[in-house]
Amino acid sequence: MRSLLLPLAAALLSSSAMAADSVAYSIVEGLTTEVGQRLAGTEADARARDWAVAHLKALGFANVHVEPFDMPVWVRGAETAEVVSPFPQKLVLAALGNSGATPEGGITAEIVAFSSLEALKAAPAEQVRGKIVFVTHRMVPTQDGSSYGYFGAIRRSGPAIASNKGATAILIRSIGTDHHRQPHTGVTGWIDGAHPIPAAALSVPDAEQLERILARGKPVTIHLTLTPRMTGTHGSGNVVAEVPGTDPAAGVVLIGGHLDSWDLGTGAIDDAAGVAITTAAAKHILDGPRPKRTIRLVWFGAEEPGGFGGAAYAKAHGTERHAMAAESDFGSGRVWQFRVSLADPKSPLVKDLTRVLEPLGVSPAEGEVEGGTDVGPMVLLGSPAMDLGQDGTHYFNIHHTADDTLDKVDPADLEQNVDAWTAMLRVVANSADPLARVPRKGG
Repeated sequence: MRSLLLPLAAALLSSSAMAADSVAYSIVEGLTTEVGQRLAGTEADARARDWAVAHLKALGFANVHVEPFDMPVWVRGAETAEVVSPFPQKLVLAALGNSGATPEGGITAEIVAFSSLEALKAAPAEQVRGKIVFVTHRMVPTQDGSSYGYFGAIRRSGPAIASNKGATAILIRSIGTDHHRQPHTGVTGWIDGAHPIPAAALSVPDAEQLERILARGKPVTIHLTLTPRMTGTHGSGNVVAEVPGTDPAAGVVLIGGHLDSWDLGTGAIDDAAGVAITTAAAKHILDGPRPKRTIRLVWFGAEEPGGFGGAAYAKAHGTERHAMAAESDFGSGRVWQFRVSLADPKSPLVKDLTRVLEPLGVSPAEGEVEGGTDVGPMVLLGSPAMDLGQDGTHYFNIHHTADDTLDKVDPADLEQNVDAWTAMLRVVANSADPLARVPRKGG
């Protein structure tokens, strides 16, 4: 009997969530069309918050409000590069977030190349000093996106390492898996006291072209112009909405995605899709029987430049009891696996989640639950957490590029995400499991 009921349950859930899915696509379409790119701390970011508040109120959510915070704001400027010798030609690149600037007229310097971050770390300072560092790699697609953790370190820490060795600038091969002439931006950090130097990502084809030029064995000189700037401290904020529960003592289920985006595309997959998926699922719960636990939906601000929204949320709400935390920030690919972190790994909740998610093609998986940049601070404080893992095979073809636009969102995949999140919320928000704080290492 159970084998007959599960497909029926999946069909009913899919049918009942169709209204919520129309909400999801409407949010992605509206946010990317009416606001567009949403660089944190800028005027576009403020318009996005106003847009979010109006739409969440119109959908009927309770306690809709903005929780503001301040942050340092970086903005893009001119960005050009060309090989001066031995084979003059233009290159396509994009400055990394928090990049330093060249003089207005640019700089001209010789390239010194490294095949990996480890090779750059091992290089003596005299090999790097006064030169433009170029770091390449071979990032490969993975369904779970796990390659990003390793290769992303080139972007996150490579510029600081190059600066501390005396480099005049750094170019990296884009942290992506495409072969389009669309560079991938992303934030970098000036750790260990490093002075900000010009830092940019070459598109993958341009990085490979530079590798071929270097392979000819002649010294390679590049003229580079990057004129981004820090504009000071400005306001951003988290947009919060709730589905009120019947039992305040049962704790809050925290869900959401991030409202801000990089400035090259319109942020459709990163992360309009995430706020849309979680909002549509919460709306489906809102329109049904009232849940036991309050569902708190947050459209986090300023995730891209360093997770400011997640940190601000934890500062404001860290003492409240959180029964579960989960975010959607990996595009709109189909959910195919889930992980859950609980104080009691043998909780019946795991079986209940498996029962409702497997008919949707979502299987339980082993491994550590990361939570994500926005809910990560709450996970570190001990909140139980859940990852609804999406198929990221093609995600890094588009991630942080000008190609992150509405046409990349598949409505059918978006619908499956809403189904999975709705099923998850229905179980978690009403579970009899007390969902106690998860002990953390060292605390």
